[in-house]
Amino acid sequence: MNRSILVVYRPEAGRYEAQFRSVVAAAADLGVQTVVLLPEGWEAPEAGELPRYHADLEDTASVRAAVDRIVARHRIERIFPLFEGDVLPASRARRDHGIPGLTPDEALNFRDKNVMHRRAEELGVKVARSVRPDTVGAVADFAEQVGYPVVIKPYAGWACGNTYRIDDRAELDRVWREMGDDRHEYRVEEFIRGTEFHVDSLLQNGDVVFEQLSQYTYSVLEYLDEPGGTISRKHDLSEGERRILALNAEVLRGFGMRTGVSHAEFFLLDDGSVVFGEAGARAGGGSIVPAIEAGRGINLAGEWCRLELDADHRPAARTGPEVGTEYLGSAAYGRITAISTPEELMALDSVLDADVWKRVGDVLAPPTRSNDVLGWYVCEGTDFDDVRGRFKTVRDAFRVETVREAEHG
Repeated sequence: MNRSILVVYRPEAGRYEAQFRSVVAAAADLGVQTVVLLPEGWEAPEAGELPRYHADLEDTASVRAAVDRIVARHRIERIFPLFEGDVLPASRARRDHGIPGLTPDEALNFRDKNVMHRRAEELGVKVARSVRPDTVGAVADFAEQVGYPVVIKPYAGWACGNTYRIDDRAELDRVWREMGDDRHEYRVEEFIRGTEFHVDSLLQNGDVVFEQLSQYTYSVLEYLDEPGGTISRKHDLSEGERRILALNAEVLRGFGMRTGVSHAEFFLLDDGSVVFGEAGARAGGGSIVPAIEAGRGINLAGEWCRLELDADHRPAARTGPEVGTEYLGSAAYGRITAISTPEELMALDSVLDADVWKRVGDVLAPPTRSNDVLGWYVCEGTDFDDVRGRFKTVRDAFRVETVREAEHG
């Protein structure tokens, strides 16, 4: 059997297509075949003639059974889950077949926020105070202790789905009724007031071989009210920013990552201290991967594949100017009658890349996750403030026109 890798790939919305293509290309360059595991009922034309299999990706038993069939036919050396929700099932399939990579114990450090915060505390890293939502009274007592607002979030969620900022007892009672019998799936944290950063990293044999610090231009929890933007921090780092990079390396190694890719979030407080938010064992979502590719010249997913398969590989990243990316949003809801194209956005000064996920005829509804948006763009500038100013220029140029369903009908 030929050397092969397995990519767990969800083609919906095209959000992982560029990562998928980069992994396939990197493997092919190294003479390794890619095998694809897709959700049931989905096909992926971008997979070409690659061997493909299907499973219910929401069911770990289905995933493991599919990998059993795949391993019987292909010599799988590594498994690459591109989506957050596939990290833990992939780790269990690795354990089943002795495939190198994160084990289930290690993967839980990156998926279960209860586990990851406890492990971070064991490493001496500061985290938000938290409580289990056993009863509404326990949450109310916690909120009185730490002060409103508090945050209620799924312990294994992503992209702020089903995440609530609770500002008072009345809001707590409303959300508690909405959670219903699913409270065991949630955790409650104090609201951290600080500047939010993320670090996107590549590790090989426990060494950080690439890292990019970036600063959010908004609070991730306030995605309903603000456009989601992030800007690289490459030059003239403050002491606090350097501390974030040092803590990021400590956390990733302490969580058990040897070779892989990570997206981690931290808060820098006014007193200079750093609070760990969370970390995922996957490339950053949304437009973070294309922003890093535009700004640093490497694709995180493709580099992850090369690092796994080639012990001598090192990412050849450039430094360059500061680069930022922002989601495209609209306050207009209804059926789209006109929308700017990626080509129109890329014709604007300083815009390096863009993608628009919505088309004429699609229906816009209020977002339910931080990545429930219309698309994204990447632009460059001289520093953080310059890039942020360019965001406004692009945002003002982006056009969406809609009609309500009643009008359309």
